[in-house]
Amino acid sequence: MKPGRPAPAKAPRPALQLSLQFADARHRAQLPRHRVARWVRAALESPAEITVRIVGADEARALNRDYRGKDYATNVLTFDYAHEPVVVADLVVCAPVVEAEAREQGLALDAHYAHLLVHGTLHAQGHEHDGVPEAEAAAMEARETAILASLGVADPYQHSCR
Repeated sequence: MKPGRPAPAKAPRPALQLSLQFADARHRAQLPRHRVARWVRAALESPAEITVRIVGADEARALNRDYRGKDYATNVLTFDYAHEPVVVADLVVCAPVVEAEAREQGLALDAHYAHLLVHGTLHAQGHEHDGVPEAEAAAMEARETAILASLGVADPYQHSCR
């Protein structure tokens, strides 16, 4: 930057209307609203109305079974209702699965939540990695990795076997 010139303005983050719900409160202390909002907002490309619901295994399994035909509890489910002009979505995160995965992978619990919320937020905006060309899946993964790096979270894919 040349002397006398102001620093370039940082682009403002899109507006976020966040509802945070705890059907399973085991990680409530690790998930204060401001942290969840920071993680979700970091992945936003447009204004959004997002509900994040932390659930137990039974609710996650029922939703995964009913909406995806898969009879097990998964870590995060994204229900996206609109992409424009405002992203409208529900992110359902299964606390027991997140906890088990973090333990098995040697991750900090908050880092794994950050990853899954960024991942779900990208899905809410139409980004995909399943059933798409490899280049599109790689682009989503690279975007996730960059967003997480901006949040101080290590690359979640560096040790994966994809």
